[in-house]
Amino acid sequence: MLYKLSIHNYAIIDELEISFASSLSVITGETGAGKSIIVGALGLILGERADTGVLLNRDKKCIVEGTFNYNGSNKNVIQFLKNHELDDQDEVVVRREISPNGKSRAFINDTPVNLHQLNQLGKILVDLHQQFDTQELGESSFQREVLDALAGNASLIKNYQLLFQQSQELKKQLYQLREQKTNFNKEYDYYQFQYNELEEVALKPNELEEIEQELKMLSNAEGIKTALAKAYFDLEEGDDPVVKKIKTIISGFNQYQDIHPQLPSVIERLQSLQIELQDLADEVNRINNHIDADAKKTELLTERLSAGYKLLKKHNVKFTIDLISIQNQLQEKLTAVLLIDDKIETIERSYGEILIKVEEIAEKLSALRKAQIKPLDQQVHKLLVQVGMPNARLKVEIKPSTLNAFGKDEIEFLFDANKSNQFQPLRKVASGGELSRLMLCIKSLIARSMKLPTLIFDEIDSGISGEAAKQVGVIMKDLSQVLQVICITHQPQIAGKADAHFMVYKAIKGDAITTGVSKLTIDERIVAIAKMLSGEKPTAAALENAREMVMN
Repeated sequence: MLYKLSIHNYAIIDELEISFASSLSVITGETGAGKSIIVGALGLILGERADTGVLLNRDKKCIVEGTFNYNGSNKNVIQFLKNHELDDQDEVVVRREISPNGKSRAFINDTPVNLHQLNQLGKILVDLHQQFDTQELGESSFQREVLDALAGNASLIKNYQLLFQQSQELKKQLYQLREQKTNFNKEYDYYQFQYNELEEVALKPNELEEIEQELKMLSNAEGIKTALAKAYFDLEEGDDPVVKKIKTIISGFNQYQDIHPQLPSVIERLQSLQIELQDLADEVNRINNHIDADAKKTELLTERLSAGYKLLKKHNVKFTIDLISIQNQLQEKLTAVLLIDDKIETIERSYGEILIKVEEIAEKLSALRKAQIKPLDQQVHKLLVQVGMPNARLKVEIKPSTLNAFGKDEIEFLFDANKSNQFQPLRKVASGGELSRLMLCIKSLIARSMKLPTLIFDEIDSGISGEAAKQVGVIMKDLSQVLQVICITHQPQIAGKADAHFMVYKAIKGDAITTGVSKLTIDERIVAIAKMLSGEKPTAAALENAREMVMN
């Protein structure tokens, strides 16, 4: 609830503070005294835009501060504070400052916030209805909330929305898979062609690199054989072969090895060398015997290398392993095309099953809403008669719609102000005064079902008097038992129902006229209401009538 409102340097208000009652507070005063200015100042902390024109003294900044006491019980407020990382206290203090240079700043619990955040919190804390405010009651979302509140659909809607969200996620997955399949189908033949090319060549790891090396060897086979044959000849078969020379040298040293102490080690090394050279000669001969300048093999290898080079160039890669990797990727894509149908079938089945549940709950919600149409029409009509609109009728129309987050109903409140039986959408035909009284009637019916914020009516009594005004006061008083109601009024019948009565007046301060507010005592209330009944100088009858209003 709005516990306290402080206003400094706004319009013709120098300094003002109001502490509202938790139930029904009324604000009265002469026309032009500044009642609407207080509503305008309140609008600043609810996120409305402002300019320097609101400053009374242009040398000082304007400050409007509202203190809301929610005792940690309003889940919407708690969630808002949590989402925006703001201090969670028993009180929410909202402040708006407008400096002479036109800069505007907003604070929630002393933390700077932007205007959008302020507006969001304002909608949670205060429901402000001015005389020509036609927005909320004409909105289909609010109209649906009214029916759901009366039907007690909160728990059912929560279950429905959980399933609906799951169905939407499955629907999204299904759409993506179908899109993927369409794209796959478009590219499948191309992928298959590329894969077949690679599969036909059937390359092994490093094969092209090995073929390149082998072809180099084959192209130089004659030269290599000549070099190998010469080496073998010199080592083993020449007129003076190296191996034989080493053997001769060893024989020459053998007869002296017992005489010279170093000769045995030399002979040993020469023997090792002889063995190594003999082995080397045998290896050279073996290699020579296995080299064959095979023209047919060269041709086959050249063709395979050429096929490999074409694939390397086509796929813009350099090595055999890259082509094998591409082949594996193509295999995966082709396999995915085959598997995607199974995925689609699985999700289609899940989506169909959950959609049946969603449809069932949507049908139940529709039935519960439709069951409230007649009682709502009757109760609202009864209340409209009370508030001076005997010819006005409300008609609720529910049409089938596509499934959405709240079911499958398109809800429209239709209104006929003059018993013409020409019902039109409420947002198009109801006047500001009619909307205010209609809103009062509806909210008095749903106040215990919906978690409504502080409700403020600015001159809801426009165009009514007498018994109708009294009944507006009765409805408002009843409404204030479950939520805070603040009403700016000219009607004594409404003022008499208040738990707290505030009088707005003009006062002279220095050379300027400012607005002041005082909370009236019981005796002051009686006099004020008597003046509202009979004029500036109330009669004894008016005073007695006022006393009866206040005491009752």
